[in-house]
Amino acid sequence: MWNLWGRPIYLVVLVVVGLLAIGCSSEPQTVEVTRIVNQEVPVTVEVAQVVTVEAPVEVTVVVPQEVTRVVEVVVTPTEVPTEAVAEPTSTPEPTAVSGGSTYTVESGDTLASIAFRTGVAVSDIMAANGLNDQNFLRSGQELIIPGWDGTLVAAPTSVASAPPTAVPDAPPAPAVGQNLLPNPSFEEDWYFFNGINELQLPIHWSAFTDEGPNPFTDDPNDLFLRPEIRVITTADLPDAERAQFVFNGNKTIKAFKGHGPTSFGIFTDIALPAGSYRFTVRYFPDTVLDYNGNQKVWNTDPQAAEVRVIYNNGGTNWAGTNVATRNTTTYEFKLDAPTTVRLGAAFRNRYINNNNSWFIDDWSLVKLEG
Repeated sequence: MWNLWGRPIYLVVLVVVGLLAIGCSSEPQTVEVTRIVNQEVPVTVEVAQVVTVEAPVEVTVVVPQEVTRVVEVVVTPTEVPTEAVAEPTSTPEPTAVSGGSTYTVESGDTLASIAFRTGVAVSDIMAANGLNDQNFLRSGQELIIPGWDGTLVAAPTSVASAPPTAVPDAPPAPAVGQNLLPNPSFEEDWYFFNGINELQLPIHWSAFTDEGPNPFTDDPNDLFLRPEIRVITTADLPDAERAQFVFNGNKTIKAFKGHGPTSFGIFTDIALPAGSYRFTVRYFPDTVLDYNGNQKVWNTDPQAAEVRVIYNNGGTNWAGTNVATRNTTTYEFKLDAPTTVRLGAAFRNRYINNNNSWFIDDWSLVKLEG
């Protein structure tokens, strides 16, 4: 049972009985009374409240910027020669001469041919002009010819031979003796012509290149470019191409240029006695228009690969060739007196192809009977 204060009644009864007992006792007594009091005590509590507040914040970001400055610079123009010419390390002083005339060097000229046509010895021309290399000539160069009256001697009589198929009933005159050309199959050592790394030539042979305007195209950008010339061996060629490109021995000349027209020549000067001669050049025009996978697509235009024989200042006219096969061109000439002649061949690619390439090998010069 519960009283009004929410306490049990039996607890109240016990307290009353205790008090009566104390009152009835003759001596006062001390009684411990335990009272349980429930009291609501107000308590002040501090509560920390976390509040999220969105506040605008200004952020400055530094972004790199490109700044173009216009600066005026005074530049002194420097004249650049169109063709770099390696000067001799030491140039002898020209020898004083009395009388004589000047001769303007033309394309294909050599000191040997100039000496023949003017009647003045090579050594005298070199001394008069301070030359120490008889191969160091350029087109347009003026040479002092000591003691020369200006009269040019006619070039030796020459006649171009016809292909054997053109005259089947007239076989060519038999040859006498051995091949007279120096290093005719290019099997000997090589050197860099005029110190130019792109022109690696067999010894005893020289070269020239036409670099500049190409008269066979309307595009001013289609200039003749210097080809790269190399003496290579069979080991440098794929197995399938060795029999095509190496005609004799173990070496061949490769001249090539990708995506550019070329015009160049290879020649030598040789002293010969009077007589009749046959000069033969052999070559393979590897004129590749494009590639279909690993398959070559040749440019079969006859003018895509042309050749001519060099004989002193003349020779043959340019003629088309048979691309992708071996070609042979023969030239016959006659000398009425002993002289030094220039012999060689020039090669030309008029057009831009994927690769303008030539393989040149196994040349010969023989003396004919009669």
